[in-house]
Amino acid sequence: MNHFWLLVVVFIVVLLSMVLHELAHGLVAYWLGDGTAKREGRLTLNPVKHLDPFLSVILPFFLFISGGPIFGGAKPVPINTRSLKHGVWGMALVGIAGPLTNFLVAFVMFLISHFTGLFGVNTFWGAVMTQSVLINLGFGIFNLIPIPPLDGSRVLYAIAPDGVREVMEKMEAYGIWIVMLLVILAPSLVSNIMGAGINAMLNLFQLIV
Repeated sequence: MNHFWLLVVVFIVVLLSMVLHELAHGLVAYWLGDGTAKREGRLTLNPVKHLDPFLSVILPFFLFISGGPIFGGAKPVPINTRSLKHGVWGMALVGIAGPLTNFLVAFVMFLISHFTGLFGVNTFWGAVMTQSVLINLGFGIFNLIPIPPLDGSRVLYAIAPDGVREVMEKMEAYGIWIVMLLVILAPSLVSNIMGAGINAMLNLFQLIV
C-alpha cells in the first residue's frame, strides 16, 4: 500500500482512538456524578471537540514520518472532582477508563486481524487492522505515564502518600510541558520505552489467543 493511503489510515485511526479515549473519560465521570463533560459537549464522537493541536495532530504526524511508535492524546476532559463519587478513587477510575478503552479496542482489532490473517499485511485492510492495534496500544501506554495531566497520574495520585500528592499538584499546571519536552528532546528514549510497552502488550495478546 502506498504512503498516501497509509497516512490516511493512520489519521483516521488516530482520530477514532482519541475520541473513544476521551469519551470513556467523560462517560465514567458522568456515571460517577459529574456532569461537567456533558455540559461542555464532550460526551460526543465529534473529534473536533476533543482535538489538541500538539497531542492529537502534530505529535502523531511527527512520529509517523519519523518511523517511531505512534501515540498521542487530546484535550483533557473537564472534571469537577468535588462532584465525583469516591473522591480520589473516582478520579482514578475516570483516568484509567481512557487507556483501558484503547487496550480493549486494540485487543478486539488484534483478534479480528489474527483470525483473518490481516495483521501486518501490506494491504488497505491489513493497514487498518494493524494500525488500529498499534496506535491504540500507543495511546493507552502513553497516557499511563504518571506525569500530570496524563491519566497515569490520576491512578498514582490515588495511591501516593501526601508528599508525592503535593508534588503532583504543583506539576499539574506545567506537567504537559514536561511531556512535550521529553518527546521533543529525547524522542529515541520515548520511542524505545513506547516500543517496549507495545511489544509487551502484543506478546500478551499472542499469549491469550
